[in-house]
Amino acid sequence: MKTIAKPMTIGLDVERAAQLLKQGLLVGMPTETVYGLAADASNKDALVRLFSAKGRPTNHPVIVHVASVDALPDWAVEVPKLAYDLAERFWPGPLTMIFKKHAHVLYEVTGGQETVAIRVPRHEVALSLLQKFGGGIAAPSANRFGKLSPTSASDVEGEFGDAVAYVLDGGTCEVGIESTIVDLSGAQPRVLRPGMLSLEQLNQIEGLHARNRDEAASAPRAPGTLKSHYSPSTPVKLVSGANLDSVLSELKNSSKKAAVLSFKTKRDNATQQANTAWIVAPGDPDNYARKLYSSLRQLDNLECDLIIVEEVPSTDSWSGIQDRLQRASVREGDQ
Repeated sequence: MKTIAKPMTIGLDVERAAQLLKQGLLVGMPTETVYGLAADASNKDALVRLFSAKGRPTNHPVIVHVASVDALPDWAVEVPKLAYDLAERFWPGPLTMIFKKHAHVLYEVTGGQETVAIRVPRHEVALSLLQKFGGGIAAPSANRFGKLSPTSASDVEGEFGDAVAYVLDGGTCEVGIESTIVDLSGAQPRVLRPGMLSLEQLNQIEGLHARNRDEAASAPRAPGTLKSHYSPSTPVKLVSGANLDSVLSELKNSSKKAAVLSFKTKRDNATQQANTAWIVAPGDPDNYARKLYSSLRQLDNLECDLIIVEEVPSTDSWSGIQDRLQRASVREGDQ
């Protein structure tokens, strides 16, 4: 019997990816943070296809990726000097900035708001695609809405299958969690979503004086800021290192199986289940972030009853990781 070869869905053909985007189709795009589900940011039909594939609410904005800082005036009505100072320091890189939008920027991109989120990714394949495409690319994380973000091309293919026309394989993501988002559309710069650029790093820019988002104050809706987000299918429970043994001890005599992400090495003794799946987490934030989603995905695939994650330090350099873990631990019904 003749074997029919499966069409190639993963590769490094940037020209093909750019042409597919121009046709209004979806492409998996690597960045240094996570893989994005890319669509032409100026094509309404493509954006409808994007939101449908992700199951993303239409009032939830997406980030527009551009090839360089020179594209900012094409999307933003006002570009303050601080934006150029931030771009000089952190672009290309894991920083998204929010501005007041031009009238031509589609509300499908902005979630119906008068602001637009822009970034220049630090990934050779992504930059090559942006240059070849010649316009802005809307690229939220390439996962079903609210679920774990992908950090490899195979993650994207497994998540969407034929819904994505092509996936550019840029290897494993270097940063591992989504970009830091800074709102520059108001009087006071605000960090709406922490990432691996810390508040301390940002405020080294003269005159910035950014602060973390005040949940009580009005601010543009930003990607990835719902209470429940970045979640595995398995429930996640955050536990302090001091309480980890006692929590596992409570599970010891139950029929439940736990998967654990901890700074500690697994110990099969009276307080810990012998059948507990275990991943030892890196002790530094950069490596922890780089491996976070792949670790959670690995533990999720074991189909345990619970994923127990040891809490990370409550310091500025860990704030982006802490944010993702807190959102991953909230179930949709708890919002």
